[in-house]
Amino acid sequence: MPSEGPARPNDRSSPQVLEPLTARLFLALWPDEPVRQALLACRDAWQWARHAGPVPPRHLHLTLHFLGEVPRARLPDLIAGLSVAVAPFEVTLGPLAVWPNGVAVWEPSVCPDVLTQLHQQLGQALMRLGVPLEDRPYRPHVTLARRARDAQMPWSVPPLTWPVDHYALVESCPGTPRRYEVLRLYR
Repeated sequence: MPSEGPARPNDRSSPQVLEPLTARLFLALWPDEPVRQALLACRDAWQWARHAGPVPPRHLHLTLHFLGEVPRARLPDLIAGLSVAVAPFEVTLGPLAVWPNGVAVWEPSVCPDVLTQLHQQLGQALMRLGVPLEDRPYRPHVTLARRARDAQMPWSVPPLTWPVDHYALVESCPGTPRRYEVLRLYR
């Protein structure tokens, strides 16, 4: 029987878990509870294949910008610098789809101009803060599940009108399960 090598002492002097030096961040339309429940009802109306990964209820959102890994030391500047005016508006989610990469989504029937403007204003704020923007075009949607190529959409889901009066800076925290923490709501 091969040896596994010498046992190594535990290098940790205490059982404390150190906070990572970076934070994985994104900006999103963050639903209030009635909208979250409507998103969840839509997600649960699908028939998911065994390998599909439905998004947890507290993770349902509509992404505005993905920032990626950002040094934690930059958080105070980011939190302050990402405040842009947002006038109340509505997004109506209508078409359901499974994209070619297997992501099941609920998309706006029409992308409201005010949503496009908010996306652009936040993009400008990110550039001023030195945070690079994603290259791909903005395609607003709510992700309902991943690995969902074989999913069956519900026959009929009524459109959802989502009243928007805020957006959020959110951290995707590592761990099992991964959790999302709202760092700041901007109204």
